[in-house]
Amino acid sequence: MKFENYHPCINFIYFLFFMVFILCFNHPVYVAIAFLCSFAYSIKLNGKREVIFNFILVLFVVIYCLWYSYYNHFGLTNIRKNFIGNNITAEALFYGLVRGTKAAAFIMTFACMLAVFSTDKVIYLAGRLFPKLSLFISIFLRSFSRIRERHAAVNISRKGIGMGKGQSTIISGIRNRLRILSIIITWTLEDYIESSMSMKCRGYTLKHRTAFSIYRFDNRDRGLVILLLAGITMTFMAAWLNQTNILYDPEIIMYRPKGWSYIFYLSYACFCLLPMGTEIINEIKYKRRQRLNGPTFRGEENAYGELL
Repeated sequence: MKFENYHPCINFIYFLFFMVFILCFNHPVYVAIAFLCSFAYSIKLNGKREVIFNFILVLFVVIYCLWYSYYNHFGLTNIRKNFIGNNITAEALFYGLVRGTKAAAFIMTFACMLAVFSTDKVIYLAGRLFPKLSLFISIFLRSFSRIRERHAAVNISRKGIGMGKGQSTIISGIRNRLRILSIIITWTLEDYIESSMSMKCRGYTLKHRTAFSIYRFDNRDRGLVILLLAGITMTFMAAWLNQTNILYDPEIIMYRPKGWSYIFYLSYACFCLLPMGTEIINEIKYKRRQRLNGPTFRGEENAYGELL
């Protein structure tokens, strides 16, 4: 059971609050926790190919940190001077590192959200509030694949008459591309007109129209909601008790960590790791069940009772 298989409202609430926390918190501990958790979950979700992208983001963080400290000169702790004589301060360097890390964590979290949210979930969430809007979104998203298919069909047909890609001069090629664009636009507009007529015939304009969905809220979703709300509540308590506040100008000032500070750090880490932890726990349970009960697939038997 993956996190994407839970109810779409749970996925939406988690990513909404996680992104808000990433943007609002400047405390280095909270920023580091969000970065490491989003780094790990993106690799867990998208595989090894995401490692290269994440390390590119790490390089971006370093470059942004150096650039920010080079052109911003607030702070009291001077490190050195740049080529025009302005001071490079430790406060500006550290704040640039925090800002770059926040941006990288947000990008990785947004990539995870794109992997979790399918078109059906977007249409479902929009359809619960605005059923007509969900229908427009579904038609709009469907048009992308149709435009790509029609572009390929037009290219193949024009290649048959010698007007395809690479079969003419530069000027003729531009003219042919414009004709292909005109064909696709006309074809798409005709499709929209046919869709609008079909929608009207099927009662699109009627009141109290609802959107079809296959999602239901069950006990496993309720259990995850309890954990999710607990993590959000603990994070709000940390913000209310000034555990997430920090100043970088003119010097770095933050509250000294106390006993409950580490509890808040742990609760925030658990909140950030909730999707990946849920998947890992479910995978362990599934493998243990398979080991205890054996394979769940049973083959068919023939007339003599032999397993096929």
